[in-house]
Amino acid sequence: MDLKVHLEKGWGSFLQFIGPALLLTFVQIVVSIFSLGILAPVTAAGYFQSLLLAQREGRTPVVKDLFAHMSLFLPLLAFGFVSFLAVALGFVLLVLPGFGVMIFIVFACLYLLPLMTDQKLGLIDAIKESWNMAVKDPIADHIIITIVYIAIISIGGSLPLVILLAQPLATFILLSFYDERLNKPAAE
Repeated sequence: MDLKVHLEKGWGSFLQFIGPALLLTFVQIVVSIFSLGILAPVTAAGYFQSLLLAQREGRTPVVKDLFAHMSLFLPLLAFGFVSFLAVALGFVLLVLPGFGVMIFIVFACLYLLPLMTDQKLGLIDAIKESWNMAVKDPIADHIIITIVYIAIISIGGSLPLVILLAQPLATFILLSFYDERLNKPAAE
């Protein structure tokens, strides 16, 4: 993997679609907050797919894309609930197991939403495929892109309103890598 290529592609897509991506991010955050997080996973699925189509096909993201995958509501809600319970159990046991569970979930399920929307996989199949993509050689590439994604989101989330810029940038970079990982044979 050439990280520079993914950073440049993500940055280029971000600049090309900055207006629509900012609006999409703002609406997704507002909907997530006002629904108390209940609609966050399903709107995130629409968000990822919208930005993926923007990057692949040059299609301008629109707000209605956030709600295009409502059929995934129950599977994603169940996944979120189970993930929350696993992390909460880890924190109850001790702080480090909670962080360990969170890191494992992010590592294993980084491609979950694009796989469910782009490849039309069910929840279990998407988790399995996301894991397979995560551990595909060279695994260091996946670790690097995971760290880059989390770092951008964390920095963006720690400063007021910067998340509106950080979220689409990090997502475009991740989706660039997702496309490479999806289309790369396992033997490479």
